[in-house]
Amino acid sequence: MQLGMIGLGRMGSNMVRRLTRAGHHCVVFDHNEAAVRRLAAEGATGASSASDLLAKLSAPRVLWIMIPAAAVDPLLQTLSSELKAGDILIDGGNSYYGDDRRRQQALAGRGVRYLDVGTSGGVWGLERGYCLMVGGDTDAVRQIEPILQALAPGQAADAGQGALAGQGAGNATRASKGSATKGYLHVGPSGAGHFVKMVHNGVEYGLMAAYAEGFSLLHQAGSSAEDGEISAETAPSHELVPRDYHFKLDEIAELWRHGSVVSSWLLDLVAGALAEAPTLERYAGRVADSGEGRWTVQAAIDAGVPVPVLATALFARFSSRGHAEFADRMLSAMRYGFGGHLEQPGAPAVTPDKPAGPVG
Repeated sequence: MQLGMIGLGRMGSNMVRRLTRAGHHCVVFDHNEAAVRRLAAEGATGASSASDLLAKLSAPRVLWIMIPAAAVDPLLQTLSSELKAGDILIDGGNSYYGDDRRRQQALAGRGVRYLDVGTSGGVWGLERGYCLMVGGDTDAVRQIEPILQALAPGQAADAGQGALAGQGAGNATRASKGSATKGYLHVGPSGAGHFVKMVHNGVEYGLMAAYAEGFSLLHQAGSSAEDGEISAETAPSHELVPRDYHFKLDEIAELWRHGSVVSSWLLDLVAGALAEAPTLERYAGRVADSGEGRWTVQAAIDAGVPVPVLATALFARFSSRGHAEFADRMLSAMRYGFGGHLEQPGAPAVTPDKPAGPVG
């Protein structure tokens, strides 16, 4: 098939490479001219603008955009007069599902079919393939299925099915009749693809937070900057954690990757990061959020569905960026006000590879 791709960032470029290697013809554009040149050298056709890209596609045209959510509407305004009946426009970024429904309705009157495709795979998608959650018109989805098949992991996605054999076998069999085991699925009407991807990313926040908190406990276990201190400002230690526990986090992460029920690709990434730097000193710990976690919590509130883990994971990201600093100062002010409690000076972190006291 022929496909136009606008947005050649970390994911867009590799998606073009994967499609090109599968025999599809891609016409590409990005404001970064170097990215266009690189892909043109690898077999794609470069375009000098979004309009030029559309002009180089044969009707009916299939256009996939991989750009930030805030940039989608401005691009559509630019292309509005050039999109024709029969064209298929695919937003594979992380747009808000409500915006998808609005855009689909606006384009449908002109015969342009709009699909929203939640795309997961990150920078490893070129090698592993992408998990694709598709929302929109059934006929349009069917028309682009060769593209979905090329981008998705395919048979490699079947690796986890063995775990289902003994439990819920009926559900596993029913699901295996569709495309889900290949890594792509038409999940519903307009907006449904990004809604499923939104919840996927909310779950991702929670999983990441669980790993981070667990390894943080292992990191701090057996050592305390407040050992032996007796004061009204310090909680007494009952030494529930023996002081001779100094865990090698990289080895524990590697251990958990083999046979554990908490093994996952995220754990693979944890193990790799700890192997390179056990104290993760290259990171400042300011964790960004691109919107999906917020939208997940908002949707849960609207639906009256409790998601305490996902909400806490989101708020932890806010805190990591210093957004709790004023609240923390307020806590100190109140403690001083009612009890005269003074803030304790900070102390350097004690870590397994930097234990307290002299090293003999």
